[in-house]
Amino acid sequence: MERRGINTGGSSGSDWEEEADDDATPEPQTQHRSHWRNLSAFWLLGLCNNFAYVVMLSAAHDILRTETNQTVQVNVTNSSQYDCNEISTAAVLLADILPTLVIKLSAPLYIHQIPYSYRVSLCIVTAAASFLIVSFSADVAVSLLGVVFASVSSGVGEITFLSLTAFFYSDVVSCWSSGTGGAGILGALSYLGLTAAGLSPRTSLLVMLVVPALLLVSYFVLLLPPSSLPRWTFPSSYTSADRSHQRPLLDGPSSPRVSGTRPPQTMADKWRIVKSLLKYMLPLSLVYFAEYFINQGLYELIYFPNIKMSHSMQYRWYQMLYQAGVFISRSSVQCFKIRHIWVLACLQCGLAIFLLVGVAYLFLPSVTLPGIFLIIILEGLLGGAAYVNTFNNIAIESKPEEQEFAMSVACVSDTLGISLSGAIAIPVHNYFCRLS
Repeated sequence: MERRGINTGGSSGSDWEEEADDDATPEPQTQHRSHWRNLSAFWLLGLCNNFAYVVMLSAAHDILRTETNQTVQVNVTNSSQYDCNEISTAAVLLADILPTLVIKLSAPLYIHQIPYSYRVSLCIVTAAASFLIVSFSADVAVSLLGVVFASVSSGVGEITFLSLTAFFYSDVVSCWSSGTGGAGILGALSYLGLTAAGLSPRTSLLVMLVVPALLLVSYFVLLLPPSSLPRWTFPSSYTSADRSHQRPLLDGPSSPRVSGTRPPQTMADKWRIVKSLLKYMLPLSLVYFAEYFINQGLYELIYFPNIKMSHSMQYRWYQMLYQAGVFISRSSVQCFKIRHIWVLACLQCGLAIFLLVGVAYLFLPSVTLPGIFLIIILEGLLGGAAYVNTFNNIAIESKPEEQEFAMSVACVSDTLGISLSGAIAIPVHNYFCRLS
């Protein structure tokens, strides 16, 4: 880490050198400790940011099935070959993702004007509100409003924390990604475990209010940002020279800070960056389109009726196993690096087609439940690998002065794929549920 000393004139140069020598010994240890605190903080930020989003998807079947009878009627007639909610779980997906899409599409144009701490505060408040609204709601529309709050928290958080990585060493990207994978498995597993232990969905959601509190501690207490990070300061209050100490994502913990001032990016510069990222953004969108078409369009229709597990419990297990696969692959970038994201996109689309045909011709129960579990884990592995390798590749290839914008704009690709899948999953769900 670069070291500076200031001679105030009251001491000689030799005094200054002596003081610098005295302080020099513990500096590597202090730097190492700070680095590990930041790695831990980014892992927890990823965990907390995606937690509410994941829980709402895991609870989607319950949100639609356990409301008042006047709001949602379960299709219990024998005229359908499938056990379906009248409203597809993709409705919860759209409420959980469309606000995020709007935020991610528009935020790169203005969000750099808002200090990081204000953004994080918004994430904390909206995440807590989402758990409270959904847990106390007795109406589907109000529950979906709570899901929207979770989406706002996740969307603002993802674009904020990915941009924030530009101020730190490159390995915080893998920690952030691993934390988001951890949110998947811990969110799904905690909801599954609490409801299996006998707690109602409402009580389970109230227990999870601890997560927004952990987000607050992770950012405001655990994280040790550089002095150049504008946490509470609006752009008009600091100069470009203040941001000259942004750390590059390109190298490892021994990297020097970027020196020199940085001119503002023009719209032409931003468009050039976006075009250079399309080779990663388009395959990632396709991966997430196929992934969430499976999750919210087909999971509910993959039902094994002659086992002890209820339909809702089977759905929760699907979500948990999927998130387990995501967590494993999002934590694997230090071991396995994948350059060609389109390969993962092709494999994920193949899985989606296989499961769609299986739902249409009702041959999936012959595959056995453990076989379906393995397919779902594979789906999660592919999705998580696509996410972490996309952002790792962008971090490696982007110029230091372009990394903050590149990371923020690239995160729209997965959200776009998820939104399209939700829009298509609803009519597909309705088609199958009307079959007699």
